[in-house]
Amino acid sequence: MTGKSGTGKTATDKTGRSSLTIVLAAGEGTRMRSSVPKVLHPVAGQSLLAHVLGAAPKGTGASLAVVIGPGHDAVTAEVKRLRPDAATFTQHERLGTAHAVLSARDAIVGGADDLVVVFGDTPLISAATFERLRAPLKKGAALAVLGFRAADPTGYGRLLVEGGRLVAIREQADASPQERAIGLCNAGVMAFDGRQALAIIDKIGHANSKGEYYLTDAVSIVRDLGLEAVVIETSEDEVRGINTKAQLAEAEQVMQARLRKAALDAGVTMIAPETVYLAADTSFGNDVTIEPFVVIGPGVSIADGAVIHSFSHIVQASIGKHASVGPYARLRPGTSLGEGVRIGNFVETKAATLDAGAKVNHLSYIGDAHVGEGANIGAGTITCNYDGFSKHKTEIGKGAFVGTNSSLVAPVKIGNGAYIGSGSVITKNVPDDAMAVERSQQTTREGGAARYREMKTRGKTPKSG
Repeated sequence: MTGKSGTGKTATDKTGRSSLTIVLAAGEGTRMRSSVPKVLHPVAGQSLLAHVLGAAPKGTGASLAVVIGPGHDAVTAEVKRLRPDAATFTQHERLGTAHAVLSARDAIVGGADDLVVVFGDTPLISAATFERLRAPLKKGAALAVLGFRAADPTGYGRLLVEGGRLVAIREQADASPQERAIGLCNAGVMAFDGRQALAIIDKIGHANSKGEYYLTDAVSIVRDLGLEAVVIETSEDEVRGINTKAQLAEAEQVMQARLRKAALDAGVTMIAPETVYLAADTSFGNDVTIEPFVVIGPGVSIADGAVIHSFSHIVQASIGKHASVGPYARLRPGTSLGEGVRIGNFVETKAATLDAGAKVNHLSYIGDAHVGEGANIGAGTITCNYDGFSKHKTEIGKGAFVGTNSSLVAPVKIGNGAYIGSGSVITKNVPDDAMAVERSQQTTREGGAARYREMKTRGKTPKSG
């Protein structure tokens, strides 16, 4: 299995602290230029929000609160789909990060051992980083801030550290020349001692020049209270925030590199891995081979020994052992291929089950269908599954042979061992071992072609070339 960001462990792993509240701020970007809420944009086939929720601690003792902007029902629905246990809160005014966190006051007031604040637009953050961020709280720190070394720190808040302790977060606009030279930057993710978190955040009571309340002020408040704040470092890639389509594309590149490496480490053969696109939930068996220029979307499992040939596109499909797909094949949602199935070039399937050994070698569409074991579907065959109003099913029996350029008009059943003559339009059920041929009578007129040419060219000068 590749691309799984969550660990499935309980919230108490490695920290020894028994309860945790996660506040996830699912704010909106102003530069995405899209009607789709920012956190619902996809990376590796999953929403930004799904990636963060997958990495966030879960299990016994963990509670999740998600802060959402007003009117974003689609975000609420995504949260409930992924984490039915989550509580959702609305931030009616956008007054800064601290204001967003306090919108979930009812979730914080219980005073869990730890409070982790994370943002819904950081899809590359890992479960391991959440664990590392919580570890200093066990040792007595009141606040742990996630930091990173930026290749270009311009625009980021700088983390000012003295004697191994975090003393301030200085925004770029307020930083001195010496502070701007610091490469250690604020990622925005924080972990608080949950029993003191609400008191600390409540003290962020003075709005800045923009009339907003920033969570970064928590560091100075912690210091004023005589408590300890520390920095936990991670890579810049892991804390990439998404505010533009360009940043979305950059995050996709990073995620794809991760997924390809994980697949290669798991034994998948990829001839040109940089040309293969995977989804976060793609799963592989042993000895799978993927040729160049393959796109794999969400919900795909590929079993032992299967080969995916070049330029194939696969979404929500199950591929059995030693199956062969492509080149230039398209497997749409609901496709299930049994062991040894062959799907050839320019074949499209949708909501189709093909049992072991079935073959659809080229230029065919198999939709809303069940193809029996060992059946052979000839080139140009179409299951005519849609009548303009409803979808209908085609059933093709074990060992059946469907000749080239046949149209099977659903609903229709082709029996076990049945034979369909090439060029047939089948509208009625065909019994087991029967032969069905449906064509108009062929008429042959001797010399007809010559007479036709003479008629068409009479009185005309032949064209050259």
